[in-house]
Amino acid sequence: MYPKDLNYRMPAEWTKHQRTFISWPIQESMCYPEDYGNVCRGYGELVKAIAEFEPVTVIVNPKELQKVRTICDGKNIEFLEIEHNDAWIRDNGPTFVVDDEGNIAAVNWMFNSWGGKYAPWDLDDQVAPKILEYYGIPYFNAPLVMEGGSIHVDGEGTLITTEECLLNPNRNPELNREQIENYLKQYLNVEKIIWLKRGLFGDETDGHVDNIACFAAPGKILMQVCEDPEDENYEITRENLEVLQNATDARGRKFEVIPIKQPPKRICENKRLTLSYINFYFVNGGIILPQFGGKAEETDKLAEEVLQKTFPERRIRKVDGMAIIKEGGNVHCTTQQMIAGKK
Repeated sequence: MYPKDLNYRMPAEWTKHQRTFISWPIQESMCYPEDYGNVCRGYGELVKAIAEFEPVTVIVNPKELQKVRTICDGKNIEFLEIEHNDAWIRDNGPTFVVDDEGNIAAVNWMFNSWGGKYAPWDLDDQVAPKILEYYGIPYFNAPLVMEGGSIHVDGEGTLITTEECLLNPNRNPELNREQIENYLKQYLNVEKIIWLKRGLFGDETDGHVDNIACFAAPGKILMQVCEDPEDENYEITRENLEVLQNATDARGRKFEVIPIKQPPKRICENKRLTLSYINFYFVNGGIILPQFGGKAEETDKLAEEVLQKTFPERRIRKVDGMAIIKEGGNVHCTTQQMIAGKK
C-alpha cells in the first residue's frame, strides 16, 4: 500500500506548518570543525528567526542538550533528544504528506549520506522514524535513497528535480529513471516530474534542486540565474531554463520563471561555495532568506526585492547565509517542515 492509494499527497512548502524541525550540528562530522562556534551561532540565529513565525523542534544529541539550550532557548522552541551523525534534516528527515481530511502521515526515505560521502550515517538514517514515532505519525518506508533537498512540489501534482542527483548511480544504481519516477509518484502522489539537468556548479549534494529552482506557486518557478558566460553556472542555468520553457506542469500550464540573480562567486580553500538565494525557507507568514554580505550586498538586496514582490503578504526575515555555508548547505538544507493538519 502506497500513500497514493490512501489519497495522501505531499503539499507545497508554503502550506501552513505545524512546526519546523532542525538538527543541531555535530562538531566531529563537520568539514571545518574549528568553525563549530560560528556554525552554532548561525544555527541559533536561524532557530530564533523561525520561532518568530512558528514552533521549532531542535533535534539534539542528549549529551549536548544543556549546551544547545543556552544558545537558542526561548519562546516557540523545544528540544527533542535523538542521536544523529550530521545536521542536514532536510535530507534525512521525514517527508510529510496529508490527505483531503487533513490527516498527516509521512514518508521515510532511505539515506546514504549523499552517495556515501560522509561516514558514518547510520544514526541519521534512523532520525526520521524516531521523530515520527515520538509524534505518533504513521509512516511509509520507501525503498528509495532520496533526500528532501533534491525535490520540490507545487502541491498540484508537479515535482521538479535534477537528473544530476536522482539519476546519480551513487543513490539507487539498480533503478532506472522510469522506476524512480514511479516511486515518487506512488509515495508523493504527484503526476508529472520535471527533470532539470544539473544543480549549481560544485554542489557536493550532486545537484540538489533546492539550490537552483523552487516553486513560488503552481505554474510559477523561482530560479537562480547566472548572466556571466565565463561563469560555470551560466551553461547550467541556460540548460535548465530551456527545460522549463519547453515544459508544462501536471495541469498543462506553461511555466512562468522568475529569475533571481546569483551572488558573486566566493571561494574557500580553492573550492567554490554553493551560495544560493533559492535555498530560502517558507514559514507561516514569512520567508527566511540567507544573505551573504560583502561583494554580495547588491544581489542580497535584489533577492529580497524579488521575493517581496513575489510574496507581498509574507515578511522577509533575513539571516546570515555565511555562518554555515562552508559546511555545504544553508537555510533550506537545515530545515524540514511538518504540515499542519488534524494531528
